Amino acid sequence: MQFINSLRQYGIFVVFITICLILSFISPQFLTVSNWTIIITQVSINALLAFGVTFVIITGGIDLSLGSMVAVTGVTAAMLAHPDTFSLVLPIFVALLVGLLMGAFNGLIITKSKIAPFIVTLGTMTIGRGLALILSKGRPVSNLSDSFNFIGGGTIFGVPFPIIVLIFVFVVCNIILKKTLLGRYIYAVGGNEQASRASGINVNQVKMAVYSIAGLLAGLAGILLTSRITTGQPNAGAGFELDAIAAAVIGGTSTSGGTGTMTGTLIGVLLIGVINNGLDLLNVTSYYQQVVMGIIIIGAVILDSWNQKNNS
Repeated sequence: MQFINSLRQYGIFVVFITICLILSFISPQFLTVSNWTIIITQVSINALLAFGVTFVIITGGIDLSLGSMVAVTGVTAAMLAHPDTFSLVLPIFVALLVGLLMGAFNGLIITKSKIAPFIVTLGTMTIGRGLALILSKGRPVSNLSDSFNFIGGGTIFGVPFPIIVLIFVFVVCNIILKKTLLGRYIYAVGGNEQASRASGINVNQVKMAVYSIAGLLAGLAGILLTSRITTGQPNAGAGFELDAIAAAVIGGTSTSGGTGTMTGTLIGVLLIGVINNGLDLLNVTSYYQQVVMGIIIIGAVILDSWNQKNNS
């Protein structure tokens, strides 16, 4: 049992370090500062979504609408970020508000209707994609201000701004999950919802909170992506929710709820980025990358299921 618990806690970290060592021997470019800067910058958007969905999965839920939220919030921000039209604050504020409201809408429907989160967020995924196309009229929204484009492409003291955002959000999410009453309630609801209700925890409020946080972080991801590619793309974010869920699961967040950490999710995000980067350095096509990632996801879910059986 002690071995199983150790494997559950440190297994993903050991795998991550092992893959990094292997790739460093195969490709001398892998361990360079410039390459790691590229890796972390590339995974920053997926990391924000993964942090948000980690809250949701720990409560026993799921959110398939994150990619659509990225598209809606990105288009919204782009429409308000034209030069000499609005300040930088307005597009950021409105995009974050839209993400927050969409997340709260998910939470409201799930808690009031008692419909499975999978079905609800599948529906809002389609709604969000349609809204992005309606707002943009099916065309990319371009001509963004330089100050807005700095968010995704600028640097501070040589550090890309997306990396700074990633670090800040990780610290905040980690504090929420580990040091606050909400964090304890999140684990309690995921561990045993009925017992949580019996102990006086407002389960509906907790679920509303986690879906709202996921939506807020999707809004931030939408801002980063739009700024990075310098256009608001209505088709942006397709499949992003699956990458985020994969990172959380690979990082040890249990699909049954009640278990997960932000550190594990961060390692899961970096593992995905490292594998993709390593395969790129080895000139392996993206087709094989998808196969490798699928195998890793299935392995992580099998390990989680095995751990659940041994702990039951």
